[in-house]
Amino acid sequence: MTEIFIRDGFIDRYRGTRLVYPPVLRLLSHYLEGEFPYHKNGKMSEGHIAYWELFPTIDHVDPVARGGADTKENWVCCSMLTNSIKSNWTLEQLQWKMHDRGDFKVWDGMTVWFLEQMSKDPNAPKTPYLQKWHNAAKSAMAKNG
Repeated sequence: MTEIFIRDGFIDRYRGTRLVYPPVLRLLSHYLEGEFPYHKNGKMSEGHIAYWELFPTIDHVDPVARGGADTKENWVCCSMLTNSIKSNWTLEQLQWKMHDRGDFKVWDGMTVWFLEQMSKDPNAPKTPYLQKWHNAAKSAMAKNG
């Protein structure tokens, strides 16, 4: 997933809006627990709406349920909210257009900030969730320079 997020420049390819690397949101919830709550099941009434609006995920441009391939060429970065709205519809049915990829050098989804925080802050939680994303970011950054 991290490779696709970086490839697409942390841009919601359906709306053209900027997205944030998933563990950044979790780390912010750790630092701002009362102001930026997290809910493990994404419950909108208990977690911050930013998790739906800014959390990137992968979507199949041509839905698999309609014969689309489950390949990187058919994957795009989009927000959880946009993915939920799109569901198994095609872009044509929704009358949506595909936005250009972003430039990771211009907007990195706060990936570099996340890597620095995890390295610098001894109070940053070392949960398996954050460690998994930390490892994925380091690996993807090494591949992409």
